[in-house]
Amino acid sequence: MNRNAHSSACWRIDSQDLPADFSAEDNCALSRLPDNLGLGVSSVYSLAPALNYIETRYRPSRDLAVWARTDAAEPRMVVTLALEGQSRYTPTQGESIVFREGYTSVTIFNASEGVREYAADQVVTQLRFAVNMPWLAQAFGADKLPTLFEPAARTRQVSFRPISSAGLTAAQALLRCPVSSPAKSMFRHGQALAILAAELDHLFGEAPDVGGGGHRDREIAHQARDILYAEFVDPPTVEELARRLATNPCKLKQLFHRYFETTPYGMLLEIRMREAHRLLEAGRQPIGLIAELVGYHHASNFSTAFTRYFGYPPKRIARRD
Repeated sequence: MNRNAHSSACWRIDSQDLPADFSAEDNCALSRLPDNLGLGVSSVYSLAPALNYIETRYRPSRDLAVWARTDAAEPRMVVTLALEGQSRYTPTQGESIVFREGYTSVTIFNASEGVREYAADQVVTQLRFAVNMPWLAQAFGADKLPTLFEPAARTRQVSFRPISSAGLTAAQALLRCPVSSPAKSMFRHGQALAILAAELDHLFGEAPDVGGGGHRDREIAHQARDILYAEFVDPPTVEELARRLATNPCKLKQLFHRYFETTPYGMLLEIRMREAHRLLEAGRQPIGLIAELVGYHHASNFSTAFTRYFGYPPKRIARRD
């Protein structure tokens, strides 16, 4: 089936039809956007057996939908750091996944096909790392995998949260790759391991179980946190959140105190304030719009909350920019 087509709304193209090349200097496979679709290149590095790194830098000149397919003999995990811009992936099986600037998304699939969507004239920079179950078992322990890798073929998002400071530092170094050619492969491998350790620690790390509780309690707490990260603009109430996780509001609040030393509302406020601060520093939108982007219907309420949280008003950052 020829998936290449265009309309006034969106240009569609099959990923297999993108111009391909190989860089001997960097030892990576390249695929580029055609000149009539704007600027864009994806570089695929095989860093180690079962560890691939994909660096995507796009700026399409029109709305773009790229049909992509991945065949895997066994389940794989993909860790995506969205460093700049936003894109969406809609698989044929499973729900759409939005890769939002400043966030890390962790997805799992067996085989996947679907559409990657990019907005016209928007710069997108994303780093993706693909690993399989044996690699994860060796890195984190086989006992940690069954709860994540369900026997299902559909694409699932298992985590969505802001990029950690350690992960961001390693990602920026990976993009620069400030070493000579003979050492680049080793440098990329090292930074990739640092990123994966930082961004997967919350899924595989041994969280202290203060005050008792078991694996199920910890799982509920982390799932609730991930929901708040994903839905902070229009968040569920504590009652709705508890219902979605098959628990009750009282226990959910106890779990937040136990694992995060805060309340669900306190975590929601922290997420909103960090995102607002990042947007203000970027200097791209007025304060009123940023208030809406982080879930506030009135700019005055946002300014009050921001000032209480940081000790200074948002206009100080906006004025500085």
